[in-house]
Parts: sequence; C-alpha cells; structure tokens
Amino acid sequence: MSSVYDKLFNDNLIVKRVKNKLPHLFQLAELESSRNGKIGMEIGSVRERILIALLMYKFGIDIVNPDIPITTPEVDVIVDNTPLSIKTMTTSSERWNSIKLIWTVDAQKAIEFKNTYIPSCDMLVAKIRWNGEGKLLLFSKESQCQILNDIGRDRYIKLPKENTNARGVEITAEALSMLERHTDTRCININFTREKIDYREVYTKWLDAWREEY
Repeated sequence: MSSVYDKLFNDNLIVKRVKNKLPHLFQLAELESSRNGKIGMEIGSVRERILIALLMYKFGIDIVNPDIPITTPEVDVIVDNTPLSIKTMTTSSERWNSIKLIWTVDAQKAIEFKNTYIPSCDMLVAKIRWNGEGKLLLFSKESQCQILNDIGRDRYIKLPKENTNARGVEITAEALSMLERHTDTRCININFTREKIDYREVYTKWLDAWREEY
C-alpha cells in the first residue's frame, strides 16, 4: 500500500540530494553532538531533525508537523495527517544492529510493551555505514505487522537484559534484516564517505544569528 512517504523515493531530485547531502549532514551532526571525541546521546535527535527538515523541503513546512508529544509512542513527525517513525543507526558492516522502539528503564513496562506492541505507522530508517554503503529505507506499516506476525514477538522484539544499564526495548537485527528485504520496502543506497570538516562549521548558524541585525 502506497503512502505519502513513497513520494520521497519517487522524486529523482530528492534521491540525488539524499545521496549527495545526507553523509555531510550526518557528519556535521556527529561533530555537533561530540565532546572530546565522544558522541553523545543527543546524536539521534539531531539526525532526526535533519530527516524532518528533508520532509519539510519535499512536502512544504506547512503540512509537516514535528511538534509531537514526547510521550507519544513511535510517532516522530506527521506529514499530511500521516504519522511516521524515524530511526537511525550506525553499523560497521552490512549487518543490522538492533534499533530502539521505546526508551524505558522500567522492566515491567518493557514487558507490557512487548506483549501489546503493534506497529502503527511507516518507519523511515537511516542505516549509516561510514566508508561504505548505507541506506535510507522506508518500512511500511503493513510490512512491519506482517513480519511481526510471521516470526513472533520473541524474535521481533528484544527486551533489555536484566541487571544491566540497557535503557530500552528494541526491534531485533533479524526483524530489520527481513524488513530490508521485504518487497514493499523503499530504499536509497548512499555512499557514506567522510569529509574533512572544520569543527567550527557546526557553529556557523549560531554565529550568523549573533551577527544578524534586528
């Protein structure tokens, strides 16, 4: 079943811009989220904003609603009344790592989530592989539900290990691999090549704001 988000993958200009710009923007996101060479937890939110800005560029700022309550499960943005979940992950190979579905430190809430979870919207996933080929993918709601039903909750959903510092419920690498191969999945292959970027570039927008006269 087609959704509004398929239009991203049908637009040759968007596909070209994603291939050319996303590695640079994600590298800037890492610089912006790093201190003393270590990337902070905020990296996911910065990448998410980059992808939401892509949606605004494609569809227009007036129909893209990123003002979603933090307590709303799954949904990160709504375009033309159609909700979307946005996920990003970094891998050193073609293999998938698991991806957080929800953040929680409450073991009982994690179990309840696993037992009741049903995908409710499409999922836009950036699979980042530096110095290799990564991807921007769209998993339809229908394909997520199908694979959840096919392999069952124990193989689709990964609970945090007890007595560890793990802070969320995840969708397994196995499920993500199956979603990647699903016939409904849309995909843009991206060569994630690192550039030499001056760290001061991440401060440009703030410098411009200070320089602006008003």
